[in-house]
Amino acid sequence: MFPVDNLLLSVDEMYRADHFAIAAGISSETLMENAGASIVSEIAARWSPRRVAVLCGPGNNGGDGFVVARLLARNGWTVRVGLLGAVDALSGDAKINAGRWTGAVEPLNSAILDDTDLVVDALFGAGLTREISGTVLETIAAVGDRPVVAVDVPSGVHGDSGQILGHAMRADLTVTFFRRKPGHLLLPGRAYCGDTVVMDIGIPGKALENIAPAQAVNDPALWLARFPWPRLEVHKYSRGHAVVTGGRHMTGAARLATKAAQRIGAGLVTALVPSEAFVVYKITLLSALVTSFLDTAGFAEAVGEPRVTSCLVGPGNGVLGATRERVLAALRTEKPVVLDADALTVFDESGDLLFETIRGPCVLTPHDGEFSRLFDTSGDKLTRVRRAALKSGAVVVLKGPDTVIAAPDGRAVINDNAPADLATGGSGDVLAGMITGLMAQGMDAFGSACAAVWIHGASAALFGPGLVAEDIIDTMPAILQQLKNVEETKHHE
Repeated sequence: MFPVDNLLLSVDEMYRADHFAIAAGISSETLMENAGASIVSEIAARWSPRRVAVLCGPGNNGGDGFVVARLLARNGWTVRVGLLGAVDALSGDAKINAGRWTGAVEPLNSAILDDTDLVVDALFGAGLTREISGTVLETIAAVGDRPVVAVDVPSGVHGDSGQILGHAMRADLTVTFFRRKPGHLLLPGRAYCGDTVVMDIGIPGKALENIAPAQAVNDPALWLARFPWPRLEVHKYSRGHAVVTGGRHMTGAARLATKAAQRIGAGLVTALVPSEAFVVYKITLLSALVTSFLDTAGFAEAVGEPRVTSCLVGPGNGVLGATRERVLAALRTEKPVVLDADALTVFDESGDLLFETIRGPCVLTPHDGEFSRLFDTSGDKLTRVRRAALKSGAVVVLKGPDTVIAAPDGRAVINDNAPADLATGGSGDVLAGMITGLMAQGMDAFGSACAAVWIHGASAALFGPGLVAEDIIDTMPAILQQLKNVEETKHHE
C-alpha cells in the first residue's frame, strides 16, 4: 500500500511485529539484546563516556534499560541504575537482563540523578495509558537540563496519538525499533522526541506484509511516480484546466490559490469571480484567465464546461448562502473538487447535505476549527481524520504542523516537514490551490493532497524565516526541480 520504508506502526502493530519475529525463530531475548546494543551505539556516536543514570521501568522497556546499562558499563561508562518497583517483581526478558546487571539497582527517585551527566529513559514504552504521577513525575521533573535518551518513546508520550499523559520526559534523542510510530510525528509528542532514530533489531521485513499497516509518513516516495510532469507532446489544454472560485471582498485568498494552481503545473487556471469583483482580479492576475458570473446558474455553467478538470471553492468566498450553492453546484459535476475555508464553514449545521452531495473526487482542507464544525473530534488525530474521510467520502487534510491526510479507504499519512514559518495568513489558500492544480492534471485526490502538502512544507522550509504566503509560490519551482532530478535519476538507473 505504501513504500515499506515510510510505514508507521501503531503500538498494537509493533507488538504483532515482535510476535512475528519470535514465531520466525528470533528469540525475544535476542530482540531485547539487539535493542539495547543499538541504543548504546547511538549514545556512543553522540557522547563520550560520562556518568549516566539509566531509569528502568517494570516491563520490557526497563529490560532494554538493563541491557543499555550493562553494555555502557562494559565500555567504561559510570552507570547508575534506578528501577521503578522491585527486581523480584520483574519477569521474562526484563528479569533475565536485570540478573545480568552486576551493579547496584537503586529505587527510582530523583536522587538517582545526583552527579550524573546523561539520562537514559527506559521507564515506559509506547503503550502507556495511565498518567505519569508520583515518584516517576518527581524524577522526570528533577532531570532538568541533562540530555536524555529515550528508549522507544519518551515516557509519558503515547505511541499512537502523541498525546502527553499528564507529563512526559523531554528527550534529546529517541531510539525506536523497526519502524516509527504515529506518536513520533504527531504533536505534542513529536516535540518531546528530539532526534528520532529507527534501528534494525532483527525483525524480518516480511512482518510488514503480515501486518499491512495503513499509515505512513509523507514523502515523495509515496507519490512521485504519479506526479504529472509535462511531456513534450502536451499542450496547455492537455495539462488540465483548474477553476478557482473568487470572492467579492477578500480577493487575495483566491488570487493566491490561482497562482499556486498555475505554479504546480495546471495548463490553464481560471479565476471564476462575481461580476462586481471582475476588475480587481483582472488587473492582478496577469497569466490566469478571469471570468465573471452573475448567479449560481452562471457559476454551474462555467464549472460544467467540458474542458474544466478541477474546481476549488472556498478561499475568501464568504460564509454566505451563495457559497453553499456554489459548493453543491461544483460537486454535482462530479469533477475533482477541493473545498477549503468558507466552503466548509457554510455547512456548519448541514454537514450531511455536503457529504451526500460528494460523488466525485473531492478533497476537504479544514484547519482544527473548521474540522470541529463538521466532524466528531473525539479520539486521537489519526482516528479523527480517518473517521471524517470515511463519513464524508472525501480525502480529508487536517492542516497543522502535523498535518494528517486520510482517504475514505483508511489510508492515512502524517506530514512532518512543515516549518513554523507556515503559520502565516494565506498559506492555506496556497495549499488549496496546489491541490486543485494537481487534480486538474489528472493526479488522484489522495496523491494530490499528499504531494501538495509535502511540496508546500518543503518550499516554506527552503525559503526560511520571513516567509509570507507568496514566497511559497515563488520558491516552489526550486522544490519541483529537486523532485524532477530525483525522478530522472531513477529512470536512468
